[in-house]
Amino acid sequence: MRGLLCWSLSVLLLFLQPWETQLQSTGPRCDTGPLDLVFVIDSSRSVRPFEFETMRQFLVGLLRSLDVGPNATRVGVIQYSSQVQSVFPLGAFSRREDMERAVRALVPLAQGTMTGLAIQYAMNVAFSEAEGARPREERVPRVLVIVTDGRPQDRVAEVAAQARARGIEIYAVGVQRADVGSLRAMASPPLDQHVFLVESFDLIQEFGLQFQGWLCGKDLCAEWGHGCQHHCVNAPGTFYCTCNSGYKLAADNRNCLAIDPCAEGTHGCEHHCVNSPDSYFCRCRPGFALQQDQRSCRAIDYCSFGNHSCQHECVSTLLGPQCHCREGHDLLPDGRSCQVRDLCNGVDHGCEFQCVSEGLSYRCLCPEGRQLRADGKSCDRCREGHVDLVLLVDGSKSVRPQNFELVKRFVNQIVDFLDVSPEGTRIGLVQFSSRVRTEFPLGRYGTAAEVKQAVLAVEYMERGTMTGLALRHMVEHSFSEAQGARPRDLNVPRVGLVFTDGRSQDDISLWAARAKEEGIVMYAVGVGKAVEEELRQIASEPAELHVSYSPDFSTMTHLLENLKGSICPEEGISAGTELRSPCECESLVEFQGRTLEALESLTQNLAQLTERLEDLENQLANHK
Repeated sequence: MRGLLCWSLSVLLLFLQPWETQLQSTGPRCDTGPLDLVFVIDSSRSVRPFEFETMRQFLVGLLRSLDVGPNATRVGVIQYSSQVQSVFPLGAFSRREDMERAVRALVPLAQGTMTGLAIQYAMNVAFSEAEGARPREERVPRVLVIVTDGRPQDRVAEVAAQARARGIEIYAVGVQRADVGSLRAMASPPLDQHVFLVESFDLIQEFGLQFQGWLCGKDLCAEWGHGCQHHCVNAPGTFYCTCNSGYKLAADNRNCLAIDPCAEGTHGCEHHCVNSPDSYFCRCRPGFALQQDQRSCRAIDYCSFGNHSCQHECVSTLLGPQCHCREGHDLLPDGRSCQVRDLCNGVDHGCEFQCVSEGLSYRCLCPEGRQLRADGKSCDRCREGHVDLVLLVDGSKSVRPQNFELVKRFVNQIVDFLDVSPEGTRIGLVQFSSRVRTEFPLGRYGTAAEVKQAVLAVEYMERGTMTGLALRHMVEHSFSEAQGARPRDLNVPRVGLVFTDGRSQDDISLWAARAKEEGIVMYAVGVGKAVEEELRQIASEPAELHVSYSPDFSTMTHLLENLKGSICPEEGISAGTELRSPCECESLVEFQGRTLEALESLTQNLAQLTERLEDLENQLANHK
């Protein structure tokens, strides 16, 4: 069979002289060039003492035929059985005599046959740089010679494949009882050149002679069909393929591929890499220029050329120079000139009434009699409506959750047209059902935004409709100074707005009357099944100004205008709820006092004049 060299007795007779002498008689040592060679020797219990001695002599004779040295052939020896033992690593000896001495001192391990473990050790340890192997980039061939006499007790195929994948060329030498299948699984291809089988240890010298011939000077590129696409290069016992400039070796180690340095990502170009024959060059994107390092790119400063003609500023872009105008100006269609911007026409200013451009900015104006609010855009819808407003909201089960959300939205629309602030309108909210709950008192929030956010956070109570209980709570607690209401002597109107959708489950007449007696102006808003009679009982007179009704929740927004016209003094508030400024009252009292003093003085003067006239008349009468 090809690939298995079975040496018969007739062949043995050709080599009657000692095999060690035969190896030395083949001529001078061959110059193999650099080579890392490791022998893996089976010293299991199946190898008899005299057979092990024969293998020792085989190694010594083979060493004498090699050109040993740090820059030539480096040799390492491993023996194994159930464990692996390094006899000496690749970097241990540079003289043949030292290697022979170490081989002659070998003591067999005489245990099992763990060939796979030995190959693993050779791959990971023996051929490492730490053990004396030369670096891979030096492309020094790595050769492993395995000599065994039996079947491995562990797996060898997978670990041998890993070793071959790492570039280790494996020769498998089987003696006597060796398993042919295991030898073929370990050896490198082609198997007919890497698998040897001899009948006994006495004939192992034939492998030595063959191996020596392999090492010494064969032109394998000429003798074998190497298959290299470009070039074949001889190496000791083997060959390898190389490629022309601008090409690299393919994965099959035979064919050549054109090198694409741009695709390999090592070019260092900042923008674009362009392949050229045997090399590459860098190119920049439009608007950039290549730097002196021929790799990085710098944006072109088109404005520095001095031909842009921009009235204000020139800005370099990838497409060339572009003119920009200073803040508050707009670029004209010629792309160079600038004009002052009318900000009111060019931005979404958000002014409710009127926008006025002022240089680089703008401001909002309100119609006469109305003031600009804190947001700088909207106008105060109820500038003089400084009131303390408490909202009583029905949270009974009949309202239902989706309608309760509509009620909260409606309440926030009321908040929108009020001047909410600590000095302006203060708002409190009370929810009622079978019980009463203050959601937030009059003095808690000082802005409309805070009030609206608190309204949205109110949770629906459900259950019954105790409107009378809610009115009592409002009268006794909600308008107290502790809850944030302003003192009565400040003449700030107190307004209560009751929102309900049905008949009350308790009496409302007593506390509705008490509210009005306390000077609270009451409004009643009814929706759906609200009872008109109860609404009129709750509301202040005249009912036409203080009672509002909507048939359902979705259409109640039309009530806003009525409420706005009632609550805001300048938009129709009744005389009973008109806010009088304390400052104006004090001025009136002062004016009235001065007027009375002046009248009294005039009266006294008039009395004095009357007396004088009477005296004159008497004197005239006496003269007559």
